Amino acid sequence: MKNKLSLIFWMASGFYGLTNAQGAEHEHGMTGNSTGSAPTVGIPSSQMGMEVVNQSLVQPPFVPVHEQSVGKQKPKVIHVDLSIEEKKFVIAPAKDDKPAVETWGMFYRATNPDYVSTNPGPTIVVHQNDVVEVHLINPTDNLFAHNIDFHGATGAMGGGSISLVSPGEEVTFRFLASKAGTFIYHCAPGGLHIPSHVVSGQSGVLVVLPRDGLRNQHGKPVAYDRMYVISEQDVYVPTQVAENVAQHEVAIQPLMKTLTPTYVVMNGSVGALTGEHALRAKVGEKILFVHAQANMSTDGHLIGGHADLFWPGGSFGNKPEIDFESWNVPAGDAIAMLYEFREPGLYAFVNHNLIKAVLFGAKAEVNVEGKWDSKLMTIVNPVGAIKQ
Repeated sequence: MKNKLSLIFWMASGFYGLTNAQGAEHEHGMTGNSTGSAPTVGIPSSQMGMEVVNQSLVQPPFVPVHEQSVGKQKPKVIHVDLSIEEKKFVIAPAKDDKPAVETWGMFYRATNPDYVSTNPGPTIVVHQNDVVEVHLINPTDNLFAHNIDFHGATGAMGGGSISLVSPGEEVTFRFLASKAGTFIYHCAPGGLHIPSHVVSGQSGVLVVLPRDGLRNQHGKPVAYDRMYVISEQDVYVPTQVAENVAQHEVAIQPLMKTLTPTYVVMNGSVGALTGEHALRAKVGEKILFVHAQANMSTDGHLIGGHADLFWPGGSFGNKPEIDFESWNVPAGDAIAMLYEFREPGLYAFVNHNLIKAVLFGAKAEVNVEGKWDSKLMTIVNPVGAIKQ
């Protein structure tokens, strides 16, 4: 009964847009006239006998355990299990005399029970020419149909046109990770559902590493000590918390049309990566930051540091730029930048539209331990009263 009600709402809301119901039982497709053959069903002969590895997904900003270089190892099938959760959550915690702000979100999550869903969804890490096998589950108690569009995939709307699942359905599909880089994945179920699901949190990052690892500007191998994924997201919050996620989607439509978000957050909520939740590093460590924004362009900056290496568009196939002070993240993109921390202390990773950083919440912090290097910075005269 619930599935029927959700389908009625879906169609009555007038946004069925890009999706058509075709065929006897159901076949999900996108609008437009197809002039080619349909995607095949089954495992291609070229993938028969490939080793299948189940990737254990973890909570961002952290990433799954992985090798940075796999050399001449044969490509593998990397299997991931993703579920979708529609839930109410706290976008801004209580502060001073202001109460916590609640709203509704839609999120990709790992299937292990202790995983806490938020934006971004779990990061998937593979190597170029690996095959990504995605098992996507839409639990029965959800209201909406959902799918997944991988910007790192080729064909079928990034997988979106073959992965639309109504509540109580699941799908498994594969794609070749043919291009090395950092890529967004997000929900694209049709019409106005696309932006509303994305700004409600339904996106994540796919990292496709070169098989021989990363290279610096001279073409020499470069390794990182840690990888952190920071997802920046514009969020639109109605003044009244809706009774359910379907009512929430209707309520945010006029807010989205203003293109003025209520919050711009990093990793799901205000303060998610600051204070006691700040990222950690040590002097001398090289950190690979992946900075993503699924819906709105942004400009990142590490206050007190730089991008030693910067891959525009996250394209690892290109030679990285060096010594950038700030970097652009186009809408629907994820970039990669590497920095070796040289001084201890607290660093701010911000959207350098400082209005968004300070007033909207687009800020993360990195707490760095180690010994101070006076060659890089020193105090000549400490702060004190002006001498006459």
